[in-house]
Amino acid sequence: MTGKDDERFTVPLYSVAEAARHLDRMPASTLSTWVDGYVRGQHGQYRGEPLVTAFTPKRRGYPRLPFVGLAEAYALNAFRKAGVPLQRIRASLDALVAERGPHALASEHLITDGAEVLWHVQAEGEREALEQLVVPRLGQRVFTRVVEQYLREVQFDDGYASLIWLPRYRDAHLDVVIDPQRAGGQPIFARTGVAVDNVLGRIRGGEDPEETARDFGIPSEDLRTALELSA
Repeated sequence: MTGKDDERFTVPLYSVAEAARHLDRMPASTLSTWVDGYVRGQHGQYRGEPLVTAFTPKRRGYPRLPFVGLAEAYALNAFRKAGVPLQRIRASLDALVAERGPHALASEHLITDGAEVLWHVQAEGEREALEQLVVPRLGQRVFTRVVEQYLREVQFDDGYASLIWLPRYRDAHLDVVIDPQRAGGQPIFARTGVAVDNVLGRIRGGEDPEETARDFGIPSEDLRTALELSA
C-alpha cells in the first residue's frame, strides 16, 4: 500500500514535455495520450483511458507527473521500445492495473510476475500483439529481453519505483539517475548528487570544462560525454 505522505505519489515534478525528454526524448504527444487518454474516430468510438498518474496542472507547462507517474511512463516506454503499439494492448494493460492496483506499472510486481499476469488477463484479440512483448521461458511467461533490460534500470523501495537509471547515459557508461529525493527529481550524477543541468549549464555559459569538472568532482570525460548526449 502507498502512504498518503509518500512524495513519490503526491508531488508533481515533471511537465509532460519534461518527462518525455527524460524518457529517451520520446514524442511528448505520445506521452500525452498516456497521461490524458484519447478519443478517436469520427464518432468517438475509439477510447483509451489514462495509463499514467498525473495531476491537473495549475497552468500550461506546469509539473503534472509525480515520480511514480514518470516510472509508469518509463515502463510503458519499454513496451513501446519492444515494438508494441500500446493501443493494440490497451485493454490488457487496463486489466493488469485492475488486477494489481492503480500503480501496477510502477510496482515491483511488474518485474516479478507482470508478464505472467499480463498474459493471463489479456483481452480478446490482443494475443498477437502481446506475443511481441511476452515470451515463454522456463515454463512461464516473461518479458522479452528488450523489456527486461529496460526495467532493470529501476530500483524499488516498499514495492514501488524509487530510483531510475537513465539508459541514454548508462549506455555511455555514465551513472545518471533520477531520484525523487534529490535535486527536485531532476537527473543527477549518481556519485556526487549534482544535477546534470547545473553542471552542464556552467559549461554552456562559458566556464572552462576542466575547471568545472574539478569543482564538481566529476571526470572531465564524463562531462564531455554528458554534453554530447544532452545536445
